[in-house]
Amino acid sequence: MDTIRNPIEWSLDQLKHSAHYFASVGRSLAGDEGQGLAKLPAVNHIGLDDITGALRRGFDDFRASRSDVLALSVIYPIAGLVLWWLTSNYNALPLLFPITAGFALLGPLAAVGLYEMSLQRESGKQISWFDAFGVVHSPAFGSMLALGAVLLAVFLLWLAAAEGIYVAYLGPAPPTSAVAFLRAVFTTSAGWSMAVTGIAVGFLFAAFVLAISAVSFPMLLDRNCGIAAAVVTSVRTVLTNPLPMAVWGFVVAGGLLAGSIPALVGLVVAVPVLGHATWHLYRKLVAR
Repeated sequence: MDTIRNPIEWSLDQLKHSAHYFASVGRSLAGDEGQGLAKLPAVNHIGLDDITGALRRGFDDFRASRSDVLALSVIYPIAGLVLWWLTSNYNALPLLFPITAGFALLGPLAAVGLYEMSLQRESGKQISWFDAFGVVHSPAFGSMLALGAVLLAVFLLWLAAAEGIYVAYLGPAPPTSAVAFLRAVFTTSAGWSMAVTGIAVGFLFAAFVLAISAVSFPMLLDRNCGIAAAVVTSVRTVLTNPLPMAVWGFVVAGGLLAGSIPALVGLVVAVPVLGHATWHLYRKLVAR
């Protein structure tokens, strides 16, 4: 017979369930069998032709389910336009460009569904936009969310740094209008100094994100190896292939910039092609 449980017994039961939950999250973060850094995969040397090959295969994945991917990727320009709208008042106007440039910092997280689609197509399956949501069933989904939280923190730090740079050169008062802001940026020495400093600091943020996420998200999806192993392997791929990975970083930044120019509409194509290409570059960089 069902009985009413006393509060102490119920509380102990809830604590036990919570302990099991956090233990499962911990196993997810550590990876399969908790191997962590015990067994890292070999990292391959690649050339510039491997980057063009990855882009070619990424475009092939995009064409394989073009209408599905376009429908899925429309969220990227919409999210960007919402952010633009939120910064449309003059107080937040100096953050308009940093927010747009900061898309690249969140790109690896935004593309996890595309990695899943490439993985499914690689195994011979017919892919659709619905397959992108299969990533939530991955054993490493908790790890990917945790690493995504790191990228979000880096993005917020970048915005704080950009705000500090504006205050140091043109602030602290907000611009009186968009025209006045652009005039101050492009026609004054302080504006040029702000732009150069912002680009230099932004480069450091981008280099850090490239190092820790070049292959980490695809590797987590593919192997459930744990965050530490994925990040360390990602850094190793950059250190082993400094020139090709620098070129890859500029390709990603250039693609996102080109996609952002026509009111962010081009991101509908740029993000999925680059996302699929990242998966194939991971296959080139990390030995199976």
